[in-house]
Amino acid sequence: VGSDAISPAPHHDIYSIEDLKQLILDLKNVNPQARISVKLVSEVGVGTIAAGVAKAHADHVLISGNDGGTGASPLTSVMQAGSHWEIGLAETQQTLVANGLRGRIAVQTDGGIRTGRDVVVAALLGADEVGFGTAALISQGCIMTRKCHLNTCPVGVATQDPELRKLFPGQPEHVVNFFMFIAQETRQIMARLGFRTYAEMIGQSDRLEVREAIEQWKARGLDFSRVLYKPTPGRGIAISNTELQPHSLDRALDNMFIAKSAPALDSGEPVAIDAAVNNTNLSVGAMLSGEVARRHGHGGLPDGTITINLAGTAGQSFGAWLARGITLHLEGDANDYVGKGLSGGRIIIEAEPDGPTIPRENVIIGNTVLYGAIEGDCYFNGGAGERFAVRNSGAIAVVERIGDHGCEYMTGGCVVVIGKAGRNFGAGMSGGIAYVIDDAADFDQRVNHEMVEIERIGPDDGSPRGVSDDPTSVELLADPFHHDVWRLTTLISRHARLTNSSRAIEILDNLDDYLPLFYKVVPTEYRRALTQGSA
Repeated sequence: VGSDAISPAPHHDIYSIEDLKQLILDLKNVNPQARISVKLVSEVGVGTIAAGVAKAHADHVLISGNDGGTGASPLTSVMQAGSHWEIGLAETQQTLVANGLRGRIAVQTDGGIRTGRDVVVAALLGADEVGFGTAALISQGCIMTRKCHLNTCPVGVATQDPELRKLFPGQPEHVVNFFMFIAQETRQIMARLGFRTYAEMIGQSDRLEVREAIEQWKARGLDFSRVLYKPTPGRGIAISNTELQPHSLDRALDNMFIAKSAPALDSGEPVAIDAAVNNTNLSVGAMLSGEVARRHGHGGLPDGTITINLAGTAGQSFGAWLARGITLHLEGDANDYVGKGLSGGRIIIEAEPDGPTIPRENVIIGNTVLYGAIEGDCYFNGGAGERFAVRNSGAIAVVERIGDHGCEYMTGGCVVVIGKAGRNFGAGMSGGIAYVIDDAADFDQRVNHEMVEIERIGPDDGSPRGVSDDPTSVELLADPFHHDVWRLTTLISRHARLTNSSRAIEILDNLDDYLPLFYKVVPTEYRRALTQGSA
């Protein structure tokens, strides 16, 4: 409370259709029963993107038009982003059918759906489903003042102010009545068209006609033939969602982990598992974490209940959404997205003991590590790629070195870098703490100073440790002004113990020389908010 958040934060885990495919796989692994949906803006070329989404094995794609959107949207987005849902939906339907992909994916549209007629038009253009947002909100009393992000909604819809919330006029019956009228109008139009079910209408765009508007000069000459074009599918080619995507979850390494972890999952009995891993093993730990969450909730299991010792090169998303109670210890290296969405687990990665790699000089984990992590701790005996701990909101990490854009958009947690950090460190960082060693005496030029302050580590004041002796505790990390030396040395000591890091051991053996080289990075607004909160 009291510190800014960058919203909407950019999705720095997605730079290609392959990245999106990996995210879909991660989500499907952590919750195999979930239907994975990708939202796309209606625009020219959206059909090609939707085809890629279908090939990436998404279960559902949403084509969102330009007339919807939250009242917190910037005016430039409202006025300039996207086209009408009819245009994007028609292109998506035609492209998917033409490429034999339509049966594999459900298509939904939204962004200005207000009437039963809109529902029927959407179905005829190819929508399996339609979504309502603004219209349903208005049935609850929204008056479109477009102040959703300011906490000052005058009718109590989008606010946490208790006095304004008292003004909220909405009732559940209002929404029920609205959708009953929508359904009634939809059924009346369907009856006139001769359709008995919604499914019969999907993709029948030849039943739509253009009303000539020759009196309106802007409308003269408009050609809707391409929008209303109905592709002729080949034999066996579906024009609506009739199939399931082949996610191939039976190949996941986690199936073996779940089987061997049965004593831990059933009764909390500690188990240890040894296995080899290679870069075709994707999302390792995600499916097991989902199983832990289903059985034990977000609280998970006691720390160290399931220990998995691996050797080799892990594929993308190693330890994604790793749940509390699971420890992944890898001797080797890993690709991008290590610890994505980390949720209480522990990840330890160290170079192979007999390998040629000098950890402090080499990258052993890829880009976008700890993206969106919320809890847990990681220790990496080697370097990381770019965008380390982007959007981290609570995880603890110690790493030998990192690339550019470290701690970007970070909102919580603690990161310790005991080697070189790349440029643009701390861009958009609005919370959490980072400690970075400045061997080369150039870290000040590598920091993005727009939202953060840097300062040298001060001496330990010797005051009581506080509510916890664990340097990773939430309570202690919420107080960034004391115990820096103790917290830093404790985390580096743990890093040395868990990863056999020669760099960490060197720092600890020469602590008096190395401590003055550390910078502490704290977001300016975060510091002020904590200061005001403790006053």
